[in-house]
Amino acid sequence: MQMSRFSNSGFTLVELCVVLAVTAILATFATPSFLSWQARDQIDARARSLFSTLSLARAESLKRGARVTLCRVDASRHCLAAGKACDAGIADWSCGWGLFVDKDGALTLLRLQPAMTSVAIAGASTDLSFTPPMGQVIGGFRSFDFGPRSADANANASSRRCIRLAAGGRARMTQGACGASA
Repeated sequence: MQMSRFSNSGFTLVELCVVLAVTAILATFATPSFLSWQARDQIDARARSLFSTLSLARAESLKRGARVTLCRVDASRHCLAAGKACDAGIADWSCGWGLFVDKDGALTLLRLQPAMTSVAIAGASTDLSFTPPMGQVIGGFRSFDFGPRSADANANASSRRCIRLAAGGRARMTQGACGASA
């Protein structure tokens, strides 16, 4: 018996088609889970960002002995008036925010968070001011409700986040909606 010079290595066309079909089926089932995970991750990251900005605002007010203000900002880094829409036509905190310190009448930008319109952030429509000597918030208790900006925004409660800000200036973040109001 003589061996053939050509070896049959590799996959046949049928085997390749079966592998591609199985991969397509798996991708079809995995896509909704991946999109849900991505939205949940964006919401969590945005909530953590605002939480850290609130903590920084209170700390800077204590450290500097000056009023520190957190406000929604537009593309030119100016504070937006209460209820005014930003460049994307959105009137909530997803426009982005800026943290400013007021020392002797001069405003200095401490932190800037750009817009992310895929995450809806309902909450206080006015600026938040932290005042010395204790870093208290003018206006009492506030809350911020984070969720996806989509038609089925209430479909997955586990993806929502809530930040509650006490009058003393301390923030607390929890999972789930909080029914934020001004």
